Order: sequence, then C-alpha cells, then structure tokens
Amino acid sequence: MRVWPGQPYPLGATWTGLGVNFAIFSAHATRVELCLFDSPTATLPSACVPLPEHTDMVWHGYLPDVRPGQLYGYRVHGPYDPSAGHRFNPNKILIDPYARAIGRTVRWDNSLFGYRMNDPAVDLSFNATDDAAHAPLAAVIDPAFTWGDDRPPRTPWHKTVIYEMHVKGFSKLHPDIPRALRGTYEALTTAPAIEHLQKLGITAVELMPVHHHANDKHLVDRGLSNYWGYNTLAYFAPDIRYAASSAPAESVREFKRMVKALHSAGLEVILDVVYNHTTEGNHLGPTLSLRGIDNLTYYRLQPEDRRYYLDFTGTGNTLNMQSPQVLQLIMDSLRYWVLEMHVDGFRFDLASALARELYEVDRLGAFFDIIHQDPVLSQVKLIAEPWDLGAGGYQVGNFPVLWTEWNGKYRDSMRAFWKGENSGVAELATRIAGSNDLYERSGRRPYASINFITAHDGFTLHDLVSYREKHNEANGENNEDGERHNLSDNYGVEGPTDDPAIRALRERQKRNLMASLMLSLGVPMISGGDEMSRTQRGNNNAYCHDSELSWTHWNLTPEQEEFLAFTRRLVQFRAGQPVLTRRKFFQGRSIRGADVKDIYWLDPSGREMTDDAWNAPFVRSLGVLMVGEALDEVDERGRRVSGNTILILANAHDEDVPFVLPQVQDRKAWVRVFDTFDGRARDQRFAGAATYPLRGRSMAVFTLKDERRNRRATDVETR
Repeated sequence: MRVWPGQPYPLGATWTGLGVNFAIFSAHATRVELCLFDSPTATLPSACVPLPEHTDMVWHGYLPDVRPGQLYGYRVHGPYDPSAGHRFNPNKILIDPYARAIGRTVRWDNSLFGYRMNDPAVDLSFNATDDAAHAPLAAVIDPAFTWGDDRPPRTPWHKTVIYEMHVKGFSKLHPDIPRALRGTYEALTTAPAIEHLQKLGITAVELMPVHHHANDKHLVDRGLSNYWGYNTLAYFAPDIRYAASSAPAESVREFKRMVKALHSAGLEVILDVVYNHTTEGNHLGPTLSLRGIDNLTYYRLQPEDRRYYLDFTGTGNTLNMQSPQVLQLIMDSLRYWVLEMHVDGFRFDLASALARELYEVDRLGAFFDIIHQDPVLSQVKLIAEPWDLGAGGYQVGNFPVLWTEWNGKYRDSMRAFWKGENSGVAELATRIAGSNDLYERSGRRPYASINFITAHDGFTLHDLVSYREKHNEANGENNEDGERHNLSDNYGVEGPTDDPAIRALRERQKRNLMASLMLSLGVPMISGGDEMSRTQRGNNNAYCHDSELSWTHWNLTPEQEEFLAFTRRLVQFRAGQPVLTRRKFFQGRSIRGADVKDIYWLDPSGREMTDDAWNAPFVRSLGVLMVGEALDEVDERGRRVSGNTILILANAHDEDVPFVLPQVQDRKAWVRVFDTFDGRARDQRFAGAATYPLRGRSMAVFTLKDERRNRRATDVETR
C-alpha cells in the first residue's frame, strides 16, 4: 500500500478527492500505526501502516489508495507507566479523536482494558491481549452535502423558547412517523414531528447528546444502557445509533438533513455537549481513545500520583483544560458542528469543569477567552450548565457575557412557591423579573437566565406533582442514585390515583408551573414531553433506560390533550407580548420622566407591597403588573416598542384569596385570558377595582383591554 508523508493539518482523516490524509496528535508516543479494517465484522485489521511523519507532535501520512467508507483505528506505542501518567498499549485499537463518523460501536470485552482485569496489581498490570475484534472503529467520510439555501434562523435570545429533547425518545413511539424512521435523525424531518414543534410554538430544539457515546460496561452487563448519552467517545461524529441507515457516512448526511429541515421550519438546533469528561472513566476504565493516545496530555491527573485522575464530573475523569491540545480539540469540534453541520448553538454540560484552570473555577479562564475571540463561536448561542461536582462548582450567575445559564435558582424558587413552602414571595418576584440579582451586575440581560421547571435530569413535570419521593429501583442501585431534594409533592397519594380531587389539583399545579415559566422574563425551556404530561413513573434519574419508561408517548388521554392545548396557548401568548420578551430588566421606577413605573408588585388589596409583606415568610400570594407602554425599548429599526399591560395574580395558598384588580381610566377593562384553576376558562371582562376570586393554588392572567399604543400608561392606577 502506498504511503506518502501527508500533512500535519487538519487533524483526523481528510478525504481530498484523490486520497485520505491521516493526522493524530500525541506528544509522548514513540510510534503510531494506522490500522485499516475491511468491515465492521472484521476481527483483525487488513493492514497496519506506520505513519511515516512526525511534525510538531502530530503523526501523519497520506494514503492515495484509501477512499470514503474505509474503517480505521490506531495503535499507539509508548511507555506503559500509570504512576507517571502514561498508559500506552499498542495492543489496543484506538478511535481517532477527530473521527467524523463511527463505523463500529464498542463491543464490550476484557481485552478493551489496558490492564489485566483480575490481576492483583489491577491497572499497574499490562494487558497484551489484542482487542481488534471488539474496539470501536472510525470511518472516513466524504463531507459533501447540498445545503441549498439553508440559513440559520438566528432567533434573538429574548424571543427564544427552547425545547429540550432526546432524538430517539421523541419519535420512537410516534404512530404517524414511518416505523423505519422512528427514533432517528430522519424522524425529525417528517411532517408530524415538525408540526408538533411548530404548533407548540418553540423556536429552538436542544438535543441531548448526539456526539457518539459508549454504553457503560456495567450498564450493558445489567441489560441497561447510557440512554442520555453523557458519555462521549467521539466529539465530531453523530451517534450512528440514531441514524436510519447503518452506513457510517449516512449518519452524517442524515444529521445534516435534520438540521436543514428544522431550519426550514424556523427552528434552531442547539446541541447538548459534554466536553468535561469522556467515556474512558477512571484509572480502572477501558482504553478506547485519548487514554491510549496520550493520557498525560488529555486528562487531569492527581499531581501527587499521576496514576489517578482528578474528577470534577462524577464520572471518573476530567479533560485537561490546561492543555493547548485539549482546547484545540474542543474548539475544532465546536467549529465543525457550526460550520460543517450548521448547528446554532451549544449547551455545555457541567460547564464549571471547563473553567477550572487549577482547582478553582475561573470565569476568565482560557476556555472562555478562546470562545470570546473566536469569530464563529462567539456568534452562536452559548448555554452553560453552571455547576460541576467539585468544590466551588456551583457558579449560577458567575459566567461572563455572551453566556446564558441554566438557572437552577429559578427552578427551585418556582417549585418551592407552588409547593407552598413558607419562604415568602421576594424570591419568586426576583425570578419572575429575570433574576437581576444574578445577571445585571455583570452587564448581562434577562435572557442570560435559561428558566426551567424540569429538565432531563430529575422528575418530569407530571411526576413532580405526583411523587413525593424518587423511585429509581429499576436503575439497579437500590434507589440510592438521583437527586433527593426535589421540592416535589404527591398531594395525597404516591403515584397514579383515581381520586378526582387529587388529579384535579395535580393538573392545576402543572398549569401553575408551566404558566409561571412562560410569564417570567428570561428564556423558557420546556423539557420534552412535559407538554403532554410524560411520566417516568417516579424515576428521577432515568439515564439508563432506553425504553418506554423514557420515550415520549403520543396516545394521549383527555387530560393530557387538555394540558397540551393549555401549554400551546401559553407559548403563543408569550410570543405576542413584548412586555414578557423585553430585552432589559425592569427598573421599578418612573420611566423617562413619566409618572408611571414599568412594574408594580401588588398585595391582594391592590396596593403596592409593603416591606413587611415582602419579608413575611407566610405570604404566598402576589400580584405583578407589567406596564406595556413603559418598555423603554426599540426594535431592530429603532422604533419604540410597546405592548399590552399584563396583570398576573398568583396564589399558592390552599384557600381562595379575593384580589382587588387595579383601577383603570377611560372605561378600560381587564380581560382575563388565563386562570389555571380551569385550564379551559375563556376570556372574561372585569372592571377596574373589581374583586377577582382567585382560587387556592391557582394563577390568573389579565391584559388591559383595547390599550392604544399612543396612549400614556397612566390608564393604570395603583393605590
């Protein structure tokens, strides 16, 4: 086989139209062999070719006779000295960190481990068994694709509504999607899938990890899998298990077709990415890729004993953000998904781990510096999960400009309020108003807060109001896994019940929580399936269940249909109200010399809240008046923005609370558009100063009828 010197850049396997250039970084290797496989079932490589050139720590070679579709892996030679941080083992086929497609998934076997599994010396022993029959393989691809007139929707942050979803789980049970496409990228190009997303009114889908991942051996041994996918093996390759075709290159083309179809429907695509750790685990994990390529370079190791890994992620290892090569790997991957795959943004799992320069989280770390100066990545949506499992890892509110954050404080505040905990309403008000306490100081806007009630990790919305305790027995960990502090309740019976009063209260609480989400400043995120009352039967950590327990069910009961309709109405209402999608924080004071403020906080008498009321822990009702004429904002053409004045009344007491509506002038009137006590309640007109019977555990929303854009906001009076 002909082998030419090739080039050290770009890294990975690059089809030039005439042959393939292979390049892989390893600072400490002594020799690198490229191994070619004829098929996924091959137990041995058809050829192993030493890469002939070594330039700036990059091993490279050009094979003019190789074509797209070729399966390959690497054998990397070097010292096996775990105590010094080196774990080279040329008996292990390693997957290219820059692999664009996966040609064979992991086939678990003891040969995949660099040490002998039953040896008393454990990982200090050396496993000479060849794993060529079991190791995952990469595939060479031709990246050509006809994008046509594909354009990113570029929805402004303040108008964004996110739908977090699992590619497989969303469509696996959908009766109107062809069976062969269910659970795949292609399913999201079909009319039933797109119609559901458009009718819901969301503007972006946030896909749970689609980077190809490995299913943990201990899960496979128990008949489970890593369904969520937070176990990345290849940062450039879409997971081949979500492709309708088994051909490696088709997984890439199918992903691109999915993005193109979603863009055509006006929907952005955000990827949940896991750059904080890999699937290789701790010192007892398998040798699949980075560990055998250059362990010392790619992972954070204990400085006092490099045999062991620093673990800020709870998975056994942490990528080494102090390494320029790791930073390059991450940035190259991110740019690839934007430029080649056309995605619109990223949600970074355990993002605090990416900012750990030494041990502490550094908001000015190299990772942020590189992102901010990058002309591509600085222009896409960037979402941080602002915590990890290390000391000082909880960093909500501390990420720099350009970044938005999953707001865990918003989640907990809303859950606590509607559960009825004696915590007062000050925290609730702060979260409704966009969490200015977290973001305004650093110069960020309300949309820095990604508001959510539930997410993939934890209870579904339906389970949040149906279970007081988690029920994770099916995970095989004695129900010891999963979050214990859930702020959930069952309202009388644990799990399903036929009691009509309990069922009615649960439905009302779901409406309260969803309404709160859609009526708060910030970017709302709906967890996929919550709009249809998806349940995991009390499991709040269903990461290992690729089954109907986790998949979205589409055969809806009348209750579920009603909640779906209610959620659609809420999302559409939010989109039409500039006061709810404002770009700036409320000031709580007169605007431009006018005698009216942009927001008022009211007690049940219709008067503004007093300090005593704010500080009383037993107060569980609150009125919020957002004045539409006091936005003090302009649109993209410099025109002043105004909208409806909105009144929100919230009551977390069990008892009814009569609420006096604000006085209005010029025969204006309040029109109730929502009351969560009855999700089907129609619009109803109320005079100013009327007393509204706000029911227990409910929320009502009003708009000021026929308010004209050119009138001053003095149509509203508070007492």
